[in-house]
Amino acid sequence: MAIPDGTTFKTEVDDLLHETRVFQVPSLFHNLANIKNDSLYAKAKTDRVAFWEECAKKLHWTTPWKQALIWEKPFAKWFVGGKINASYNCLDRHIKANLGNKTALIWEGENGEERTFSYAESYLEVNKLANAIKSLGIKKGDRVAIYMPMVPEAVFAMLACARIGAIHTVVFGGFSAEALRDRINDAQAKLLITADGGFRRGNIVPLKNIADTALEQTPGIQDVIVVQRSKAEVAMKRGRDHWYHDVVRNVKPYCEPEAMDSEDVLFILYTSGTTGKPKGIVHSTGGYLTGVYNTTHWVFDLKPNDIFWCTADVGWVTGHSYAVYGPMSNAATQILYEGAPDFPERDRFWRIIEKYKVTILYTAPTAIRAFMKWGDQWPKGCNLGSLRLLGSVGEPINPEAWMWYYENIGGQKCPIVDTWWQTETGAIMITTLPGVTPMKPGSAGKPLPGIDAEILNEEGQIIPAGGGFLSLTSPWPSMLRGIWGDPQRYKETYWGRWQGKNYFAGDGTKRDKDGYFWFLGRVDDIMLVAGHNISTSEVESALVDNPMVAEAAVVGVKDDIKGQAIAAFVILKEGHKLNAKTEEILKEHVSQKIGALARPSRIIFTADVPKTRSGKIMRRLLRDIAEGRVLGDITTLADAGIVAALKEKYQEA
Repeated sequence: MAIPDGTTFKTEVDDLLHETRVFQVPSLFHNLANIKNDSLYAKAKTDRVAFWEECAKKLHWTTPWKQALIWEKPFAKWFVGGKINASYNCLDRHIKANLGNKTALIWEGENGEERTFSYAESYLEVNKLANAIKSLGIKKGDRVAIYMPMVPEAVFAMLACARIGAIHTVVFGGFSAEALRDRINDAQAKLLITADGGFRRGNIVPLKNIADTALEQTPGIQDVIVVQRSKAEVAMKRGRDHWYHDVVRNVKPYCEPEAMDSEDVLFILYTSGTTGKPKGIVHSTGGYLTGVYNTTHWVFDLKPNDIFWCTADVGWVTGHSYAVYGPMSNAATQILYEGAPDFPERDRFWRIIEKYKVTILYTAPTAIRAFMKWGDQWPKGCNLGSLRLLGSVGEPINPEAWMWYYENIGGQKCPIVDTWWQTETGAIMITTLPGVTPMKPGSAGKPLPGIDAEILNEEGQIIPAGGGFLSLTSPWPSMLRGIWGDPQRYKETYWGRWQGKNYFAGDGTKRDKDGYFWFLGRVDDIMLVAGHNISTSEVESALVDNPMVAEAAVVGVKDDIKGQAIAAFVILKEGHKLNAKTEEILKEHVSQKIGALARPSRIIFTADVPKTRSGKIMRRLLRDIAEGRVLGDITTLADAGIVAALKEKYQEA
């Protein structure tokens, strides 16, 4: 695979490496920061494994580990023999430290409802739900699917599973019935926790109805727990479906936390794969918790009186790591918001920050670019003076968006932590430490203490400066432990590029003279749309599933708001005529098969697509066509005339 190297994009990045401004950490922030100097980096460099052991000891372990690391490439085991419980570390230990009355969650519904839970109240809710789940026959190692809106019960469900040792797999509430079905079946889940519905831009998202469609083909599901959120009328199947408020009503208020082995699975989270079949990423308990606990403290400079808001949904890894396990293991007070950032007006985020005096905001470049487009009058109409730190996650943030964020939201006084990490890494890998490292707009920064990252060429040799493939060259505690049920796919996907020596992250990257990493985009068949990985194969399969479609080729193209948008080139079967409704029908078909986030922004109908002489679709050329670039090498193309015809057709559309 070659790094995407469109002329315009490459020139932009080269210019940034040489001309970007450097922003120093404000002195007031530096003086009060948790980390003020480079000593953490030096300590990790001296003895990386001992460094991570020291980090792990900050958590509560019921049994200490016997060996810090067993590394048998590509499989790692951290804190071997140690016993720990994630729910205990997020709840019980704070109550024992007299923090029970501290606010844990401040929830605001899209319609303006507000609910607040202290750590003691959250503890009670989690214990009752854990006992209710156990009463349904769920035990340690069983899988529980969670398909929820952003409500407190989604957090309680995750922590209740962790408490009893059940493995949760959270499915984003925007996914379709088919996507939910496939994930339930792959994980062989026995219990589904969902809601009657959620709210999005004033409309009810019918989660229970979608789930019912999925459950028609999920033989493993024995019970369904339903949170009453929207009050919409839903069908409840006798013997299978249970209202949440009923199952927690008469159970005991305490559930003994299960002593989990450090390497026991905490959760499975599905992400797109290049084959089109979602991958169940497996994360352990002790290593994952060590990663998210410490990175939350370091990167967000978390203080006891902070009001932390990670805007990610719990259906994504960012929500797992920095809206549940990271903040709650640090006894943080945090915001959960159910709805859209532009409902009922485009100042909703800023109103929330003003109302609750949010001090730390962690959001996506896609959202920031949308805010820019809407205009700075919206944030200017609110008091954002409580903010002291800003973060960005999910995709590279372009310098223009960085500057707008810095000036209009942070008032030029808030450091910005631009974070690079993945579902697979579990925790933040590369960023600036806000009390230490100067910031460069558009660059994620440097690897965190204890993280070894390099840029490699095709042969696996280190490139000191310039561009290549990002690789993580040493094991880290929060790394994925495999792909659920498919160890061979794990080896091939992440360790197959350089004879199993180093982890392949899938991102093209450059490093400047100061050692800062600049991310150029994916180098495999994964698109990064609004910060979410979507497989080209998955969207192509959804299109071809429609009886009108003979063949489809999908690429990610540059988009001012989403970073990348989905462009599809479609060949219709003979006998199916193109009409005004065809494009919309196919877009909706993809939404039904996968979810709205995979909906193509543009479909071009064509008689053929460019292929190599061996029959492989040349997506590089399709991307060149879609982005209006000078065409790359076409010497291996079977029919060069196709490219010119396609380019003309795309420009007409």
